[in-house]
Amino acid sequence: MSSVQEHGVKYTYKDYITWPENERRELIHGIPYNMSPAPSRQHQQISRALERAIDTFLVDKPCEMYHAPFDVRFPGKDEVDESITTVVQPDILVVCDEHKLDDKGCNGAPDFIIEIMSKSTAAKDMNEKLFLYEEHKVKEYWIIDPWDNTIKIYLLDSSGKYSPPQLFSKNEKIDVVTLPGLIINVDKIFAG
Repeated sequence: MSSVQEHGVKYTYKDYITWPENERRELIHGIPYNMSPAPSRQHQQISRALERAIDTFLVDKPCEMYHAPFDVRFPGKDEVDESITTVVQPDILVVCDEHKLDDKGCNGAPDFIIEIMSKSTAAKDMNEKLFLYEEHKVKEYWIIDPWDNTIKIYLLDSSGKYSPPQLFSKNEKIDVVTLPGLIINVDKIFAG
């Protein structure tokens, strides 16, 4: 993901919605970033396996799952849509508060976000997005490493900070904290 910011210019959601639809970007603290090219086949296989498991689990439950491209707006204090400076498109997200959902996407923190790293997004997923999601109180954040077949999970603790990450790999199962009762078999995620 490369920054496409003009020197010193801070962009907002008002600018974001005017950009061409065929140019996918994210906006983090007023700085626009080009999205990487289409995800790899492996990325798609991992995403599909997770989406299938989560979507099946959520049938007849109040939470909703979405996948990129789907805008998540993170407003600052008292920020209206036009002045929001952070809009991201997580690979997979789950929202359990229907009041955060509107026709534009999600306005506020999803409960659960999954990012599947690619070579061009790895640093951003492990740094900027980690701090961004913690700042906005995303309860559970997974970073999936398709090269090592590992899943790093961050959970908000009682102080509102992420506790040290838990690392999962093949031959393990994950209890999804934000979706009690959902168990993800790591082998199935990396089966492709």
